[in-house]
Formats: sequence, structure tokens, C-alpha cells
Amino acid sequence: MKSAEFHRMLDELSCLTRSQRHRLRDELDRKVLASEVVTLLDREEDGKQACPHCHGCRIYKWGVSSGLQRYRCRQCLHTFNALTHTPLARLRHKEKWLSYGEALIEGLSVRKAAARCGVAKNTSFKWRHRFLQSPSIQKAEQMQGIAEADETFFRESFKGKRHLTRKARKRGGKRKGSPSEMIPVLVVRDRHGATADFLMQGVSAKDIEPVLTPLLSPDVILCTDGASAYNIVARHIGVEHHQVNTVRGVRVVRRAFHIQNVNAYDRRLKQWMDRFHGVATRYLENYLGWRRMIERFGGSINPKACLYAALGDTFQQPNTT
Repeated sequence: MKSAEFHRMLDELSCLTRSQRHRLRDELDRKVLASEVVTLLDREEDGKQACPHCHGCRIYKWGVSSGLQRYRCRQCLHTFNALTHTPLARLRHKEKWLSYGEALIEGLSVRKAAARCGVAKNTSFKWRHRFLQSPSIQKAEQMQGIAEADETFFRESFKGKRHLTRKARKRGGKRKGSPSEMIPVLVVRDRHGATADFLMQGVSAKDIEPVLTPLLSPDVILCTDGASAYNIVARHIGVEHHQVNTVRGVRVVRRAFHIQNVNAYDRRLKQWMDRFHGVATRYLENYLGWRRMIERFGGSINPKACLYAALGDTFQQPNTT
């Protein structure tokens, strides 16, 4: 816009009504927030950006769409932008994504997050699971030093399903279900805070061994409770293993080996989950990843960190402080 046109527009602001001024301010705020998100997404790292279709590096600019720079690959001739092949592709209202990141940090319900961001309830639900798609698979791949393992259980839930495979429970019934209704989750955590958790079919040695084997290198020391399955798995993997018989009141072995770290994490996880009044089993992994993300960032978590976590491995998170 030319300078004369801009000053003419400023002179006309005095003619606006109060409601029009509010609407103009809201529209300007929306544009600023959208521009901030686009700036975060559309990063050109000295030509290091690669084509998400063929991973080729011979790319060039190909116009702008929805505020984002598009590119075209000289090798496969496909076009793309910064969101292509990410969980956030084709989502709208970019100006509200950082606000939704704040809702994730606070652990708001779907309806409260919708009210916070000014979107529909169904949009809030869709955004939640798009934002959590990448965190659900971002977990520690290798434990170091002393690793603690223990299982925790969540009640099986068909929340949101129209057709149940069992008779509906009565409201106000017993909170703890039968063993067949409980979903085991194996949590593995080392003393450095690296965490991995897995939905399990069971807690026998044959169920646990395929999960622990890639996590535990030969120099890792494994600490568990007194379940015999862990002893069998440790012997097969070939790692040092210390069992803590909590049933008999033993909490620490040789002043160093215990499972208090993983038990404290389980306790925080359960207390945090309570706010959702039951999580559908089909989405349980997303909620586990949500909690891992909060724990991983700790006090430094912010909406930008949530946005980069949602984008997954495609983006290398910069310093967001």
C-alpha cells in the first residue's frame, strides 16, 4: 500500500462505529497471530529444505497459498508447503494454533479448549488428536544407566463409540473393572528422565521381552518389582537386574536400586488423566504421548514447543524461549 493511501485509511478510522473498531482490532490481531505461526512454519534453512515426496533438494518457490510459501521439486515435479506430510496439513485457522497449544499445556477438556480458541467442539476434538499424533510416537528409544520398569492399568473404554461390543455399564458403578477390562501400560523410565510407554496385550514375559529388548543395552541396570516375568526377560536380554519386593515392604535395594522414579511418574500420569473422566482406549496412546511431552519439556514448555512437537520429526525445534 502506498503511503498516501495508508494515511487516507487512518483518517477514515474516526468514522468507524464502536463495533466496527472492535471488529477491525480483532481482525488485525488474527492477522498478526496467523503471520507469527506462518513465520514459525515457513523456515528456509539456507536451502536445506527437502521435498517431502521424494526427499530431493532441488526445489524452488512456487507461489503462496493460505499464507504459506509453496515450493516445487525439480526431480518429482510435486508441489508442497511446510505442512505437507505433517499431522497439521490442511487444518485451518492457523492464527488459533498457538492458543490451542496453551490449552494443551493446561490440559483443558475438548469443550473448554474450544471456548478458549473460539472454534467448534468438533474442531477442538480434531485438533487435539492431530496435535498429539506425533507426540504419541515420540518416546525414548534407548535407556541409560539405571532403568526402572513397571506396569500401570487403565480401564478399557469405548467412549464415543456408537456400537458397543459389550453391555453398557451403569453410571456410578465401581471404578475399578475386572482384570479382563483393564488395559496394561508398561512404563520404562531411566534416572535421566527418558521415558517410554507401551500398550500391552498382557504382562507375561513373552509380552514384555519384545518391548524391553530394543530399549536396554547390555550396560543398563534394570530395576523392577517382584514379578517373575521381568526376571525371565532380564536373563534372556542379558542385563543386570534388581527386583524390589514392594509387597513385603522393601523399597530400596543396596541404597541405589528402586522403582520410585517410575512409580512417581505413574502416579502423576494417573492424577493428570483423572481430569478427562475416562479416556477412550482407541486414543489412549495419544494421551500417553501428551503427558510425555509435558514431562519432557517441563517448566520450559510453551505453545511454540507444542506446535513443533505436533509437526514431528519433519521440523527441528529451534530455541523457543
